[in-house]
Amino acid sequence: MTQKPSSSGTRPLEELGAEVRAAVARVYRRFRSERPAGELGDAAMSVLVYLERQGPQSLTALSERDRVTPGTMSQTVNRLTSAGYAVRNPDPVDRRRVLFSATDAGSAVAKESRARAESWLNAQIAALTDEERELLSRASVVLKRLADG
Repeated sequence: MTQKPSSSGTRPLEELGAEVRAAVARVYRRFRSERPAGELGDAAMSVLVYLERQGPQSLTALSERDRVTPGTMSQTVNRLTSAGYAVRNPDPVDRRRVLFSATDAGSAVAKESRARAESWLNAQIAALTDEERELLSRASVVLKRLADG
């Protein structure tokens, strides 16, 4: 496969894409390695942290946020409710719908997981130069835009 330079002529887009994917994957693996063995899986932890931060959510809202089918999300919230980390409650506006909320135990697990990940990342960022921190700040804006696109 021939790699063509980007429109700015700096480097091939395919090469840059591969490097970004590899870097994001490595950071993701490091975050995962900071979690103790036996903790919730990635999907369940992501939903739990979201519920803890954003409050009650419908199955549809959770599915759309994670870009998964309602059936897949149903399995995830079932794991959380079975573990006592989330509860189902009727929607006060539309009693036909169910909203999921984090329990006190679920909130504690989510906060601890987030604190461990943030502690590791903050220590890594603290070791960077001012110029590297500025570059990382600009790159984070671009990465968010890529993730939302």
